[in-house]
Amino acid sequence: MIELFYYPGNANLAPHFILEEMGVPYKLRLLDREKNEHKGEAYLKINPSGRVPAARDGDLSIFETAAICLHICDKYPDKGLAPKFGTPERSKFYSWLMYLTNTVQTEAIMWWYSERYTTDPAGVPAVKAAAEQRLAEMFGLIDKEIAKQGPYFLGKDFGVLDCYLLMVARFARQTTKPPRDFPHLSKYFENLLKRPAILRAFEQEGLKAPFI
Repeated sequence: MIELFYYPGNANLAPHFILEEMGVPYKLRLLDREKNEHKGEAYLKINPSGRVPAARDGDLSIFETAAICLHICDKYPDKGLAPKFGTPERSKFYSWLMYLTNTVQTEAIMWWYSERYTTDPAGVPAVKAAAEQRLAEMFGLIDKEIAKQGPYFLGKDFGVLDCYLLMVARFARQTTKPPRDFPHLSKYFENLLKRPAILRAFEQEGLKAPFI
């Protein structure tokens, strides 16, 4: 059984959505970030980076959100939340997953924690503004992709990319041009937020609407 170590609203949301959608047995393990539990010796044995989330599957520890998502998909391939291995669709899935985690999520972190990206406190507003502009460009690109595909990221079937995009959209919800303001993404998110599994995951983490 997979154990997902989480803190409400953190990058654990995507794998949490996936596990709920699959309906497979799993356990949530709350980390008290206020007490720096994610930096404690016990957790560092699971995730040496001391970041949230991490997962444990028997004796195996997995960290980094995208890696956890892929592990879940590989463990339960019959659930159909990712395209089959060796297909063009699988390659497209990899491309967009890497874009969401390496590019969009990284930019959202820069927006939230702009002070980490400069040694000059006076430069923090400029770092934040630049990150916000880049996020708008990224979600503009994704908006065009959703317009071509629909109703889900890869077309007719709900999957991992939808879970991941919903998570990173939440991370950008307080920017001046949030993802929900893009025309195609607006309808897309409205559709996702009707899914019972998505709503259950939000509820289990104690998160209230509006979610994005």
